[in-house]
Amino acid sequence: MSTPPVLARSMGNCSEYSPECIGQGQKILFYTAMPLIVFGMAGHLSCTTIFYDEQLSRGGNQGNNDGGSKVFTKFFYDVANIIVPSVAVLGLPYVNPWSLRFGIPAICALVATFLFSTTLRRLNKYNLKPKGSPVTIFIRVFVAAVSKLLYTIPTDANELFEVRNSQLALLPHSGSLRCLDKAAIVIPTKPLEEQENNAWGLCRVTEVEETKTIVCMIPVWMTFIFCGVVTALVFTYFIEQLNHMNPKVGRLKVPIVAFLWLHQQITKKCANFCTRLYHSIGVRKPGSEKIAPTMGIAVSMILAILCCITAAKVENRRLGVARRHGLVDKHDERLPMTMFWLLPQFVLLGASDGVLISSGYYFFTDDQAPFAMQRYLPLYNRFVSGVGILTSILTVFVVGRISEKGGKTNWFQHSINASRVDKYYWTLAWLMGVNLVIFVVVAVLYRYKESKLKREEPRTRSRVTNNALHCGHSTSTSNWTCNITCNCCCWNFEYNS
Repeated sequence: MSTPPVLARSMGNCSEYSPECIGQGQKILFYTAMPLIVFGMAGHLSCTTIFYDEQLSRGGNQGNNDGGSKVFTKFFYDVANIIVPSVAVLGLPYVNPWSLRFGIPAICALVATFLFSTTLRRLNKYNLKPKGSPVTIFIRVFVAAVSKLLYTIPTDANELFEVRNSQLALLPHSGSLRCLDKAAIVIPTKPLEEQENNAWGLCRVTEVEETKTIVCMIPVWMTFIFCGVVTALVFTYFIEQLNHMNPKVGRLKVPIVAFLWLHQQITKKCANFCTRLYHSIGVRKPGSEKIAPTMGIAVSMILAILCCITAAKVENRRLGVARRHGLVDKHDERLPMTMFWLLPQFVLLGASDGVLISSGYYFFTDDQAPFAMQRYLPLYNRFVSGVGILTSILTVFVVGRISEKGGKTNWFQHSINASRVDKYYWTLAWLMGVNLVIFVVVAVLYRYKESKLKREEPRTRSRVTNNALHCGHSTSTSNWTCNITCNCCCWNFEYNS
């Protein structure tokens, strides 16, 4: 709707694709559409694959054991994921009117939404009740801990609140970040039932331990942010470079979006390869699955460094071609240099992103990771990378300000030919090197803390066992009964054998 021909009459503008024909109304529509697209893509990326897998698995659990149907559905899903983007990549760039370029995806999305809505009634019978978000648990623990700042943490961890339920996953208490243990303190002057009903005032020990684990993950996640800064190059300066280079192979004009598609495909293939690799390592060499993802993340950062170095070398050569042909100030003309010079940096960055996606997931997926969070780890990793992509705007601003100190020319000018993006690439290369060193340090500390918690776990379990031995019991030749009352959560059970 933001393109000039669609609303030209109603808005009193001309219908041609020129700057003077784009009025304020079209601009408002365009910039309103951007966050809607982002929001829709976020929902699609976070839900589609999980929803697809759940429907197939639950359909089988309900007695629909049609193996052939499942195989066909999965085959159709995988083929559609390859064919449709390929057709879009090859076809849409040759569609000249922007109204059609935007309109075709909009119509496809509308049809897909209609088809999906027609199946909701049938799919609802497989839906499960929501189990809560790990982000909510994280916030609840901090709120509960702050509300009990004046209370003293008991020396005996068994006095902290916990719910013993076979359907709930339990984590043993650890001695780290003791300040968060206040969230599980049971106030003796208030009825326990009243405190249990206040989820923001009393948390389980397991929830506290999950929050501690997330806090320990944050330093590692912070190193992923700079990986997102480098990933942002694909959507910014790499595209600008392509726009000013020769896109033709003989008589065939290669669309720029083909490079983005290639980057995405390499990312997927590398992520799948690493996933299979880590799985096979875990099966063949138990214990090595902790080291392999750490090395994988380091490799992804090294690939990012090589990408920045390669991009700097290619950009330096491209600027030399622009100077020799006098095209530095001619912004609309293309250089007599093929765009395939940029292919190595797209490949390297795609491989870096793919290795990071898989390695980042397996790095945190272990016995100490929060149960409620393991399913969403890929989304959290992608979120951190997205923060890095947004941070790249600030990085460019800061680097530009520093580059013009001493009366020097800012590296970032009004056009890519007049800028010194090659120097920016070199800057990102050494900054990523520093980031790699920081990651190695925090990863070693994270693994050390993890191993320390595992050493504490047997002692925690033995304390629970010893408390059970002091219960009152009666014995007979045929029956043994034990009644246990815990101070931490006031739960009772009888064990008969």
